[in-house]
Amino acid sequence: MVYLLGFLEGSCVHVLDLARDGVHAYASFPQVPLQVFFVSLAILDPLVAVLVGFVRREGVWLAGTVMVMDVFANWWGNRHWLQDDPARLLPLSPITVFGVLVVATLLPLHRAVARTAGRPRAALPPA
Repeated sequence: MVYLLGFLEGSCVHVLDLARDGVHAYASFPQVPLQVFFVSLAILDPLVAVLVGFVRREGVWLAGTVMVMDVFANWWGNRHWLQDDPARLLPLSPITVFGVLVVATLLPLHRAVARTAGRPRAALPPA
């Protein structure tokens, strides 16, 4: 559930950024690959949320991949002001903590999803 909420929140942030500023929403990052990546999160984050919501193994691994890349991109893109003013580390804390949580739970979550993958879904009781 935490995965789902985290990626839905990320989806909203990136979609709102794009709605507000268009493809130039991440122009504050001088590196074009980082700008492209952050724009692509408007698609990747909802995709992860859907796959995790449907309890798909692919969603677990995509969640880990996206979070590692997202945390790295944020730290790399903001490294210049982190060196100048370490107090600005605080805004990166939530995404870093969420990234660590996702990576730390990848294997247990993958195992749990894999165990349920072969089982048929329980029939819903009649209404």
